[in-house]
Amino acid sequence: MAQADLVDSIRSRLRASADPERAAGAQAYMKSTMPYLGVRVPQVRSIVRGAAKEHRHSSLNSLRSDVLRLWREAEVREERYAAIDLTGLRLAARSLDMLPVYEEFIRTGAWWDLVDGVSPRIRELLLSHPEVMKPLLIMWSRDEDLWIRRASITSQLGAKGATDPTLLATVIKVNLQDTDFFIRKAIGWALREYGKTDPEWVREFVESHADRISGLSLREATRNLPPRVEASQPPSAPSPHSQGQQPRGLRSKSPTER
Repeated sequence: MAQADLVDSIRSRLRASADPERAAGAQAYMKSTMPYLGVRVPQVRSIVRGAAKEHRHSSLNSLRSDVLRLWREAEVREERYAAIDLTGLRLAARSLDMLPVYEEFIRTGAWWDLVDGVSPRIRELLLSHPEVMKPLLIMWSRDEDLWIRRASITSQLGAKGATDPTLLATVIKVNLQDTDFFIRKAIGWALREYGKTDPEWVREFVESHADRISGLSLREATRNLPPRVEASQPPSAPSPHSQGQQPRGLRSKSPTER
């Protein structure tokens, strides 16, 4: 069956690329209870692409089954990275049928590397299905799960000119006074990224919420903002002196008075 073939192929290739020395450092850095193999992220992606070419799926349902199996049965963290990468295949791209999978990733992954790995998928769904995703993301922004809230805030990273600033402001405002580091960091990150497209919007947002935004979010948001461009002043009327004219009310001195 394709399900067993693809999952087993990814697992075996990951283990063949293991780097125990790097694995120990990665696990310590990520503070992960799940072990690492020490496979770098670009290499994980390459492994997934290669395995997916050899074990092609004919339907989204079979691909989704593989994705969930790899995620739920993961023994090492790279298997979860691989599961996220599988959702980038064309068969799954921009499909709302994958939304429950992404939500499971966020809720059960519950750490920034996995949650942020899903962010591009949420953005793709938002851009393709705004009528479904906008109200959902607003609901997520109030969820008890901080990782779901973070996902709502980072959902437009990379959208550039397609960013919906009203939605961005909405999901951020309800979290401005959250004391969690990962929420505050996400707010700053989302604002900083949109600042590359519309710096004045970001500047006005942080200024209008100066009494509520945390120092961390503010620093992150404004770190790369260009200097404010002041409105140009209209040219002043030329001085009579500049035109060789005598100012009114003054008489010329006679040579004897000079």
